[in-house]
Amino acid sequence: MDENRYRLWNREEGATSVEYALVASLIAGVIGLAVSVLGGQILNMFTVAAAMFP
Repeated sequence: MDENRYRLWNREEGATSVEYALVASLIAGVIGLAVSVLGGQILNMFTVAAAMFP
């Protein structure tokens, strides 16, 4: 009985998929934050550069 409980408690097959999902969501959050912070500045930079050409 204790051996079965020990085996069920220590199964880690699904842990890697959960870890990959957490890493992917963290990367997506960082990308979203970078786009929201830098997006306006990059748009302004391209607008200024485009205005230099006649």
